Order: sequence, then C-alpha cells, then structure tokens
Amino acid sequence: MSATDLQLTIFDRVPDGFLDCRPTELAKVLPGPSLIDLPGRHPQPLFVSVLLHGNEDSGVAAVQEALRRHGARELQRRLILFVGNIAAAALNVRTLPGQTDYNRVWPGTLTPHVPEARLARQVFDYAAARRPFASLDIHNNTGFNPHYSCIRRLEQPFLSLARLFGQTIVHFRRPLGVQIGAFSTICPAVTVECGKTGSVSSTTHAVELIEACLSIAHLPSHPVSPHDVDLLRTYAIVKIPSHASFSFDDTPADFRFRSDIDQLNFSELPAGTSFGRVGSSATRLEVVPGAELDKVEAYFDYRDGNIRLTQGVIPAMLTRDAAAIRQDCLCYLMHRIGLDGEPRPPGKARHVEV
Repeated sequence: MSATDLQLTIFDRVPDGFLDCRPTELAKVLPGPSLIDLPGRHPQPLFVSVLLHGNEDSGVAAVQEALRRHGARELQRRLILFVGNIAAAALNVRTLPGQTDYNRVWPGTLTPHVPEARLARQVFDYAAARRPFASLDIHNNTGFNPHYSCIRRLEQPFLSLARLFGQTIVHFRRPLGVQIGAFSTICPAVTVECGKTGSVSSTTHAVELIEACLSIAHLPSHPVSPHDVDLLRTYAIVKIPSHASFSFDDTPADFRFRSDIDQLNFSELPAGTSFGRVGSSATRLEVVPGAELDKVEAYFDYRDGNIRLTQGVIPAMLTRDAAAIRQDCLCYLMHRIGLDGEPRPPGKARHVEV
C-alpha cells in the first residue's frame, strides 16, 4: 500500500490470525493501518498504539500476549488498539522510503497535509470522541537504554501513569507531531521505551503495563513523591548534518565516534567527556533545542579535532544504528529536574574515559 492510498480499517473484534501473527506477517491478516476496538466492562477505553515504527515489535507482542491471557473472557476495560506501519513491519524497517515517520504526523505536526498525517488525524478523532481513560504508545529503541517512559505534561495523572511502568521518566517537548503530544491534550498519555526489539523482558514489561491499565478503575490519586521517580528533561536533540559521513570504527569520516558511544546512555557524563573526533574543522553536529522557546546551549567543543562535552549532561538514545541516526537523530541530551520542572543538581557523574 502506497502512502497516497492509506486507508484506516476498523475492527470490532480481534481479526482472525492476529494473536499468533509475527509483525513481519501482519499484512496477511490486516489490510493496512488498523484500529481494533474491543468492548470491556468499563466503557471508558484504554488507547494503545503499536508499530508506529515498523521495526519495533514489543508493543505488538505485548498486546497479543495480553489478549491471549484473557481468552474468551470480556476485558475489564474497553481497549482501542491502533496497529500502525504494517507495510514497514513487513520489511522490519522503521519507515519505508517515501513514507513520513508515523510518529511525527499526529495533530500538532509540522506536516499536516501528508497522507500519514490525515490517517493519524482520523485515528485521533475516533479515540477522542470516546474519551479515553489513558493512552499508551509502545516503542523499542536502539543502543543500550534502560526501560523508561516519556511524558509531555508534569501533572499528577501523567506522572502516575508513567510510574506504573517504572521510576525513570523523561519529560520532553520536542519533536513535534508525536502521538503522545496529541493524546496528552485529551487524557493522561505516556510513551514507553522498552529497550531493544526482540527482548523477552521488553515484551513482559509492556504486558504488565497494559494489564495494569486495563484492570484499574482509576489512576493512583496520591501525589507522586520526588523519591518515587528519577525525572529528566530533554534539553537538546543532536543530529548529524545530512551531508556528513560518520563511523564508529575509526574509518575516515566527517565524524569518527567512539566505538562504545551507545554504552553512555542515561549516564551522568562530566564536561570533557569525548564523543570521538571530527574529520573537518568546518564540520559540526547540529544541536536542536528541546523546546520551542529554549536557547541552544553550547554542548560540544571541537578543539584539536576532539568532540568533547562542554558541560555535564545525561544522553539518551545514543546508537550505532546508521539508519536510526539518519531517520531520527544521534541522541537526546537531558538534565535531571524536580517535580516542579526546575533543574536539579547533578548526582555523581559516571567515570568514563575522556
């Protein structure tokens, strides 16, 4: 199915073959992007989106397992499931050539007129009309990252929902057009990052979150304590210029990153930490502010051809996956914050070779 003829199919039951279908074979049981709207004893639905990126399969596996466990029994809460980029899943890639990223096209996107954005608007409007209880967007990532959740609003219902997944929570305001940005306007919403694809622990963790949200009548009402969470905020997004080359094995390139760069995620790195070397004095990383009104700080110094941090920072999503870097970014740079959103002093920085 091409981007120009995207159509949403809506099911009121689990399609035949869905529960035992591998993500790469979903095109055999679903005609394309699909909503599966299942009844439950509590009519206010839980909304779950999976496969916004075709090579991130933990969400599909988790939903399948949760539904298999329920068998023929009615769900405790109505479930609306969106299964997204089935065409990309067939080839086990994030997006197909010519597609717009399915997680950059939701209401608030910078590209509202592309076919994927019209599809996302249809999904959002369908869900919004049914007043969801909460929204879960389930992802995997590349590189070595802990399981963590992301929120767009520092409010108790959002923090309580994120806390159901774990202690590590990232508050972010960019990129725009993400699913969580749209759904945060209508209900508590969270994106969960379940580590690398194909991991049993990733699927198990996502199943536990889905089942918790289906079984509880209300999100926990007691305020989240600062001691209950490790709260961070994305302050900058680091991209490699489209014209620049890069390597991780010291092969000549515009950027020669250290080979273990993906091991640095979620570590408090001190100023002076090396990311690698730059091959040209004119080549620089692109550092995009993490919010519309933020100023871009100078995070990197390039003296003597070394790429070094100018200040302490906590990176996320550092990866050696060239396709992920080209389609998204090299990494996100974070600082720890309090529940009031104000920066907090860094903890003990991890010792790394600088």
